[in-house]
Amino acid sequence: MLIGFFLFSGCYKIKPPVFTQTIEQDPDQYGTPFSGVPSASNAIMYEVNIRCFSEAGNFTGVMNRLDSIRSLGVNVIYLMPIFPVGVVNSVNSPYCVKDYSAVNPEFGTLTQLRNLIDSAHHKNMSVIVDFVANHTSWDNAWISQHSDWYLQNNAGNIVSPPGMGWNDVAQLNFNSADMRKALIKKMKYWVFAANVDGFRFDYADGPPVDFWQQAIDTLRNISNHQLLLLAEGSRNSNFAAGFDFNFGFGSYAQLKNIFGNHAAASTLDAVNNAEFLNANSQQQVVRYTSNHDVNGSDGIPQELFGGNEGAMSAFVIAAFMKGIPMIYNGQEVGTPFRLTFPFTGSNINWNINPSTKEMYKKLINIRNNSNAIKAGTLQSFSDGAVCSFVKAIPGENMWVICNTSNADITYTLPSTLQQTNWQDAVNNSNVFLDVSILLNPYQFYILKQL
Repeated sequence: MLIGFFLFSGCYKIKPPVFTQTIEQDPDQYGTPFSGVPSASNAIMYEVNIRCFSEAGNFTGVMNRLDSIRSLGVNVIYLMPIFPVGVVNSVNSPYCVKDYSAVNPEFGTLTQLRNLIDSAHHKNMSVIVDFVANHTSWDNAWISQHSDWYLQNNAGNIVSPPGMGWNDVAQLNFNSADMRKALIKKMKYWVFAANVDGFRFDYADGPPVDFWQQAIDTLRNISNHQLLLLAEGSRNSNFAAGFDFNFGFGSYAQLKNIFGNHAAASTLDAVNNAEFLNANSQQQVVRYTSNHDVNGSDGIPQELFGGNEGAMSAFVIAAFMKGIPMIYNGQEVGTPFRLTFPFTGSNINWNINPSTKEMYKKLINIRNNSNAIKAGTLQSFSDGAVCSFVKAIPGENMWVICNTSNADITYTLPSTLQQTNWQDAVNNSNVFLDVSILLNPYQFYILKQL
């Protein structure tokens, strides 16, 4: 769901914690925990919107294309919610969870989900699943069984998330200690029952930080799993809570502003500082030029960043400057239309724009093979229309130069980098850079110092 502000106000009453719930035992571990989970800084994510990913719109449709996903250089697949969707007050949103312990029959069975995850593991890819911790559907069994697990107004009626407009869902009450335990138990269930490798937590800025500390502490104590935990949130306190990743809302918004409104490329420097505030050396920000929310609400990358060339230039910045990249399904073939909510109307045509897919492969391969890009020190030389930065570690310097405008630009090189020799990592050709360089509209260079 789109990020927003979550407010508790005086018109809602919060019942005191109740400690009577008996929690069922964890299921037996299915399969063998995957030993190939990448570190956060080495992750390349791929978001799968199951409904529109294939004509079948199910787990099997995803499994049939795992080789194609892997060929991009991806090592983490993120599945949108797999749970049954509620029908009371419903708009058929996958984020309206009816049962945290069940698989949506629209997608298949638990066995088919396990087969998908097993197959991804065999192809050396981890799988994380979307988990909705802030709210449930109105026909979730908890509504009738544990009304005190939900936020209520002064009349004693359960309410939707305040101020969000999400009327299809009911707000959970994080002052209930038993609700917290039950919710965390449901997270653990999928680690054991389906052998998942972590979670993308929807609207992570909604639940309080101390809940995430409690949940993450529990998940990290599953000693035989190395879990990747992604907050779809921008609170810097999410890093202190223990998340591996925050979501790059700010960097995405600023890329739109740069490419769409001619904001200075140098404004990304402040965004980098803000998004990584309080992050340790291992924690990352997930950066993207499309996802299931913005693809439908804002537009496809070609609409937002200046056609195919601009979309690729924006992705280079997202993937190479700082953080780790995420690709939204269909982005790699330049899908020319929006995949709109509730994602049941259109399927991706995987046979279009093969050259676009090959460029995504090439770019991700460059990133995967560059320790400087993944973990190097960032030095920015950006100016008005050119995003220019060097990533460096001892023995490897990488220089990325992107024209963010639809006009020719003569870019004067930083004095310390003038008259130097580089290898063009995209074309494998040698480049001598003198004092300036002419950049065509949206042209980019990815250079390795010789």
